[in-house]
Amino acid sequence: MHEPAEADRSLLIVDDDKPFCDRLARALASRGFTPRTANSIAEGAAALEEAPPAFAVFDLKLGDGSGLDLMRALKAKRPEARAVILTGYGAIATAVTAVKLGAFDYLAKPVNADEVVAALSTEGGGERPESVEHPMSADRARWEHIQRVYETCERNVSETARQLSMHRRTLQRILAKRAPK
Repeated sequence: MHEPAEADRSLLIVDDDKPFCDRLARALASRGFTPRTANSIAEGAAALEEAPPAFAVFDLKLGDGSGLDLMRALKAKRPEARAVILTGYGAIATAVTAVKLGAFDYLAKPVNADEVVAALSTEGGGERPESVEHPMSADRARWEHIQRVYETCERNVSETARQLSMHRRTLQRILAKRAPK
């Protein structure tokens, strides 16, 4: 059987952007993780077969498939593993699917090591999302994604709108509303 996630700091990073993958691995190694990297679904699946990690970071869109397939494989091998999906495409339906499959978070690129560590750890607010029986609504997932980007941009509306490819006034209207349920 596997060690508890608190003792086992093994980490698998799968991203087809090799320089990004290597930088993230170095940054997470300096934060106490034991990272391995893969640059495709095939390499990631082989790494999961060899030794399912306690933690994982999967890019959503890889040259040979979807990081969601790796999420399914990881949860089948090691249900208690904590994983984060990274994406350059903030599709709400995909965020909901990632959470249903067991992702602890869904982060939009660009992302830094501190954000990944916070998403993977319970201390950083990476509490398990609502149960699958009550997944968050698509409107709520979209709103939370917008809020996360807004905070990352230090509450700069123009920069947030640019990163979300959204008109500034549309973003201002969304930010003025209450969070959907």
